[in-house]
Amino acid sequence: MDKLLEQIATTIADYREGEIQKPDAAHVLRWVKQFEAAVREPILQEMSHVLQRTYVSKASFRKFLGSVASGKKLCGESPDAFWKTTNILKIQLGGRSQREILRLFGEVLEERFGIKLAQCGSATGPFIYLDDAVFSGARVIQDLSPWIKDKSPPKATVHVIVAAYHAYGQYYADKKLQEVAVAAGKQIEINWWCSLRLEDTKYRIISSDVLRPKTIPDKADVQAYAKMLADAGYPAVFRTGSSVGGKAIFSSDDGRNLLEQNFLIEGVRIKKICPNLHEVVRPLGFHGLKTFGFGSTLVTFRNCPNNCPLVFWVDSPWYPLFPRKTNTKSSIESFMEDL
Repeated sequence: MDKLLEQIATTIADYREGEIQKPDAAHVLRWVKQFEAAVREPILQEMSHVLQRTYVSKASFRKFLGSVASGKKLCGESPDAFWKTTNILKIQLGGRSQREILRLFGEVLEERFGIKLAQCGSATGPFIYLDDAVFSGARVIQDLSPWIKDKSPPKATVHVIVAAYHAYGQYYADKKLQEVAVAAGKQIEINWWCSLRLEDTKYRIISSDVLRPKTIPDKADVQAYAKMLADAGYPAVFRTGSSVGGKAIFSSDDGRNLLEQNFLIEGVRIKKICPNLHEVVRPLGFHGLKTFGFGSTLVTFRNCPNNCPLVFWVDSPWYPLFPRKTNTKSSIESFMEDL
């Protein structure tokens, strides 16, 4: 167990570096001790496997930005010429993720090509929207919609570049942004670039890369929560089979089921002991639909999205593995993913 605690602490060592105390084995132990004793070590075992695949460190993100900056599929044979003509969008309406990522990307461009962000841009070049990840798609819709309506040229190409996106969030965002463009009488081509595509669509639930329980745990509170969803017209949709996901996020069906069951049990409990959580904050993470939750396990060095299970990030009286920073907005927008 000590080895597992150290492995997880090492994997997430740069989480919110400089903002919070560096996660160590004691931090991970305090978190896992909130679960029933019998499942603590198995949870650590599976979490070590999962986080090695879904935690995005600053070093890995910087490496991704470097591959983007030099990639021939995007930049062609002359990346330096491409970036000099490309317009880098700075339009995020909430949160700080884009500002911080643009700073990192600026460092990459300067190191590789001697180009500063201020030197990028032209009247005829494409546009780049950078962020670290897409979950429900709400953030990119919120940012790009006003720009398309009011500021984009009549015809433009936009490259959305993120380290990872969830399949439905990408599909939904693309669909909505095209609707915005049509309504504005504009032709906007949107291309999506990422290093990790996570499956989360309802129709591919068997091979999903997110937490999708196979059964309702035999716990009265969870059964009651499931009944509440069903009575509201949203009966639970269950995963079948034994897939560990197309990206092998999980080590085995047993390991996956262990996390799904226990995160759901504790997520329902957290909603009871933290009554100020908004209704849309589900046991397995924020979701606008009445479900068990979004179920992502993707966390970046910058922040933990609220689309992850509540056991990851909710604070006081629960102790979070990933203390989360939030926007200062008071509206429902603050419950959107706001990395």
